[in-house]
Amino acid sequence: SGAASGAASGVGGGTAAQLAVFAVIGALSTVAYAALFVLLRPAGSAQTANAVALLVSGVANTAANRRLTFGGRGRAGAGRAQLQGLLVLALGSVLTSGSLTLLRATTSRPTRATEVAVLVAASAAAAVLRFVLLRSWVFRAGRRTAAAPRPWARAPGSGGPIGRLAERIAAPATR
Repeated sequence: SGAASGAASGVGGGTAAQLAVFAVIGALSTVAYAALFVLLRPAGSAQTANAVALLVSGVANTAANRRLTFGGRGRAGAGRAQLQGLLVLALGSVLTSGSLTLLRATTSRPTRATEVAVLVAASAAAAVLRFVLLRSWVFRAGRRTAAAPRPWARAPGSGGPIGRLAERIAAPATR
């Protein structure tokens, strides 16, 4: 519905533009998460490396989505958003940790590449859940402060490189 598509439209263009920006942030977060996992894995267990990598990349992801995808500005609501983002992150952790547990149950000595592949697949599923929960719960429109501008609700082309990407991707959906 129109109300649902504009419920948390920090990026001009509605849901399609939000998904585009969310996907760019998610891709960068996934690369950071995988790199952290690979760097941390030799120092401990797969579960510990997963938890630390997920926490670090999740906090950065929530902050980036707050600002770039959903238009949050300033300190007002930032703490609440991070706490709710951590709850959403916990659900992602259940998915990724569960995938590692399932992998260990089926393969006694998985390769590092197999661990990373399983984690990336589980993270993709968690990303879908994350977008839905961030949009409908953490950053819903009623929570946005009246003074918080929406990043790409300005003139076309004024949103920087991510804004221009979002405008290009959203353009076919709005025609």
